[in-house]
Amino acid sequence: MHHFYDPFPTVEHYESVLSHENFPNLETPRLWLRQATAADAEAIFLLFSDPQVTQFHDLDTFTHLDQAQAVIERRKMGFESDRGIRWAIALKPHNTLIGSCGFTWGRAAHQAEVGYELAREFWRQGIMTEALSAILGYGFEMKNLHCILAEVMVDNLASKQLLKKLGFQSQGVLKERGFWKGKHHDLEQFVLSNPKP
Repeated sequence: MHHFYDPFPTVEHYESVLSHENFPNLETPRLWLRQATAADAEAIFLLFSDPQVTQFHDLDTFTHLDQAQAVIERRKMGFESDRGIRWAIALKPHNTLIGSCGFTWGRAAHQAEVGYELAREFWRQGIMTEALSAILGYGFEMKNLHCILAEVMVDNLASKQLLKKLGFQSQGVLKERGFWKGKHHDLEQFVLSNPKP
């Protein structure tokens, strides 16, 4: 079966793109994956003000620009404190933010949980597959992750299809695993193991 990691980027590839105080900026054929800045606040607000984007997200739909500014600051602090990393997904050639993806480092050693979202106008174009392929490779090659987890609301069919395309395997449904927007949610857990143990 063809997986995202064939051909797999080399460690040297990732080392060559380390910059901006060691934030690992990555590049794919259509995208730049970089740290979000204050200049991205309006684009992040537009992203999360779409109720179809936030439908399966643990964030409420945004109504104020300062909510986007808080997201930028929270993700910056998360990286600096080594709790996780979140890349802005920026479309070439204009470097416009259209989504994000990243990891929260797990409690267990060499484990992480992946999360992501994308502006609706860019759905079903293979963009998130392209972005996640890059960061999954980074997680396995540069962070030496043993496995990467994802937890998805059971009726988020597009997200589950994406994960399966990338080689993730379902581990079953966790009843009432999540609680946001005033109610509990059943989440399906997926896992991808490092292809180079």
